Amino acid sequence: MANKKIPMRQCVGCRELKSKKDMIRVIKTAAEDEASSQIVLDATGRKNGRGAYVCPNSECLRAAIKNKGLERSLKMPIPKEVYDTLTKEMEEFETR
Repeated sequence: MANKKIPMRQCVGCRELKSKKDMIRVIKTAAEDEASSQIVLDATGRKNGRGAYVCPNSECLRAAIKNKGLERSLKMPIPKEVYDTLTKEMEEFETR
């Protein structure tokens, strides 16, 4: 019996490879134009949209914001309000 391959993803903050199950996906939802697309956390990892992966801690999210890893991965500039929302969502996710 063959071993099942574990999907690996790279964190845009710390740049470490980890299993997909251990990461949180940040997605840019599809829209007709760039202005109407949204950026949200996808805890399930199944929503449609362009995704980037972050470790489930606020340090990696801060690193991703600082090095513009999310902007590079999602291929769009991200406003400060979205970063504030993502930070609040990450804090809620950490307390679960």
